[in-house]
Amino acid sequence: MAGSHKAGAASRRESGSSAAPRRRNKRSRARIAGVAALSVVVLAVAGGGWIYFQLNGNIKTFDDGGVSANRPAASTNGSNVLIIGSDTRSGDNAEYGHGTGDVGRSDTALLLHVYSDQKHAVAVSIPRDSLVDIPPCKLPNGTWTKEKHGEMFNSAFEVGETVQGNPACTQNTVEKLTGLRVDHTMVIDFAGFAKMTEAVGGVQVCVPNDVYQGDLNPKLGHKGSLIFSKGPQTVSGQKALDYVRIRHGIGDGSDIGRIQRQQAFVGSLIKKVKGNGLDPTTLLPLATAATKSMTVDPGLGSANKLISFAMSMKDIDLHNTKFVTLPWRYEGARVAVVKPEADALFAALRADRTVDGQDAAGKGGKAAPSPSASAPAPASGQGISVAVYNGTVEKGLAGKAAESLKAAGFTVTGATTAATQDYTHTVIQYGANDEAKAKTLATHFPGALMRPSKTPGLNVILGTQYKESGADAAPSAPASVPPSVADKARSADDNICSNLSYG
Repeated sequence: MAGSHKAGAASRRESGSSAAPRRRNKRSRARIAGVAALSVVVLAVAGGGWIYFQLNGNIKTFDDGGVSANRPAASTNGSNVLIIGSDTRSGDNAEYGHGTGDVGRSDTALLLHVYSDQKHAVAVSIPRDSLVDIPPCKLPNGTWTKEKHGEMFNSAFEVGETVQGNPACTQNTVEKLTGLRVDHTMVIDFAGFAKMTEAVGGVQVCVPNDVYQGDLNPKLGHKGSLIFSKGPQTVSGQKALDYVRIRHGIGDGSDIGRIQRQQAFVGSLIKKVKGNGLDPTTLLPLATAATKSMTVDPGLGSANKLISFAMSMKDIDLHNTKFVTLPWRYEGARVAVVKPEADALFAALRADRTVDGQDAAGKGGKAAPSPSASAPAPASGQGISVAVYNGTVEKGLAGKAAESLKAAGFTVTGATTAATQDYTHTVIQYGANDEAKAKTLATHFPGALMRPSKTPGLNVILGTQYKESGADAAPSAPASVPPSVADKARSADDNICSNLSYG
């Protein structure tokens, strides 16, 4: 990537997988995967080893060689699972959907955060049309693409144009967007989704208004026959798939409105499975359908590994299973990510803060301590060089921080404005051999995000939570889910007819 230092900070933002800053000239199937994995646990106990053998034979894995080596650090605060809904029409999927083609595409994606107390979980839906940065991704021939900026999120899954899609590329994109390390990735296809809904005897949904064939397929050219009547009803198979995929004819016809209905659907599915009870005769068809439809990373590539994953979610009740949507706003026909709120959401997940403000990593649900409570005293920067960038709209902030660092013994190689001024958190980028120096620098920026870089040296990009106070930066407030996100969160036990569409 060409250019000077100034703009790389922008393109890489707080995901931090970049080198030094340079100038720059497709949902809600996560809990389905969790429920299916839990069914494996029960079946293994009830049916014996033959079930392991049968289910192991169903599970497919993708090549994780395409996962970036430049990733966020592993976290001890809960775990993160990326679930991707694939709408390929190849194989058994040909009988579902209304399109053609054998290239794997992502119609749905969400990031599931299972909190470290294993009593809370939140699924973050990522609109498929969100404009994001897509980092380098591996092609089928072994080569890697160049980083792209302002691309639609679902295009990451299509990199390489294969039937299987490119889950590793989507994972790389999510890690860059969120600053969270993705522990596992799952892909679920049309056929498996439809068969899972049949296996549980159908799922109750609610439709806000009558829906016709022409709503599901705008290319039909006429209204067509009635598909869904207004109100509550039970759906399965193709009809369940139609429900979660329909976009036109409800609300404002947006992808955001569809996300809300998908979140309601998954909550209803969880409720149905729990209501059916842990009966092996019910769970075997569910587990079989799920494992036949899933492609997972090697870390989940066996019944034993799925069991371990399922056990992390078995004690999460309906009310503590939350659904939220990545903060967004329209940008023409696409969706822009609202950075301050999105950054705050992901910072809260990194800190293991629940939607309602609890500290899942602590005890008794008490608020997390301020980062300054355990932060080391500011250390001498003698012999350490650093470039300072202002990632906010407050003028002169880089200069003030530079003077503080110089007073502490650092050599400041530059103090200028970052390519974008939408940083919430301060980011420290460091080269392969500079981690120790970065930790020293971090003592002057409590709460800063540490990000490895492929380029040697140190860069600090100041966020809005940085406030100059004498020679040192004042600590940031404890991370929390912003009210604009928390107030719109959905629980799995919410009324199925509430908040079903946007507009």
